[in-house]
Amino acid sequence: MRKLNILPEHDEPSSPDSVVGRGRFPSWLHRNLPKGGNLFKTGEEIRGERLFTVCEEARCPNLLECWSKGTATFLVLGKACTRQCGFCSIASNPSPPPPDQEEPERVARSVEALKLKHVVITMVARDDLPDGGAQHLKRVVESIRSLNRDVTIELLTSDFQGSKESLALLLENPPEIFNHNVETVRRLTPRVRHRATYDRSLEILSWIKKESPQTLTKSGLMLGLGEQENEVVSTLSDLHQVGVQIVTMGQYLQPTSHHLLVKAFIPPETFDALADQGRALGIPYIFAGPFVRSSYNAGVVFRDALRSLSITSD
Repeated sequence: MRKLNILPEHDEPSSPDSVVGRGRFPSWLHRNLPKGGNLFKTGEEIRGERLFTVCEEARCPNLLECWSKGTATFLVLGKACTRQCGFCSIASNPSPPPPDQEEPERVARSVEALKLKHVVITMVARDDLPDGGAQHLKRVVESIRSLNRDVTIELLTSDFQGSKESLALLLENPPEIFNHNVETVRRLTPRVRHRATYDRSLEILSWIKKESPQTLTKSGLMLGLGEQENEVVSTLSDLHQVGVQIVTMGQYLQPTSHHLLVKAFIPPETFDALADQGRALGIPYIFAGPFVRSSYNAGVVFRDALRSLSITSD
């Protein structure tokens, strides 16, 4: 079975030319600083409303680019997660503070102030709450729509421990896109994800599509954790089988020395080839590349996905 440009599974490089072990990235992971006058304005708005973003808490490499464009991905239900996944830099706390009851209104005001047309709301896992935070997330959606009638909403959620009751709350006022990441291939899931399971994630995506056919379903994968090409293709096939319409694939980058090591830097042409295989399987829209993240260019992805599905947003 062919591997995806796998690098040695240890800290030291096997040759002077190795891109791992000397703090160097391959050329395709170098980028210029973005241009745009909204960077500080975006930060001021978010901090002024005392909000959190996954851009900051997860150390996203696209933060400067996205904030310079006047957009950000809001992180609700606090900034402490009850899980501790091996890839994620969001702080972990088994007993975080209760949800801030004013947060939904503050998010809605920021969406209005930033003049967002498409907004992504993600969340920390809140296994400490009976509904996993679903009611709070529903309130966020309702508050956004009360102030921003024309905005489209994308929810990037936890698995709610598989609770259909929690998922049903979100479908009372459904988002345009329901996004839940499988994150990695089946074999690596126990090492990469804490408490989440591969099959549960597929079940959630399948259930949402069956209960709300008009809602687009979306999922994402990180590459470079030691997966093999056939495993990625198998995962894409599984996502297609449960009706997922949008898939993102990006390069895993180790956020701190305490997190999982990068096993491979995947070149752009490999991302392109895997995306082609996913489309051949029947997935309508795939956005893949080293810097792609679940919410990266989410508004553009939404519009392009609608066109690929011949759906209008009116």
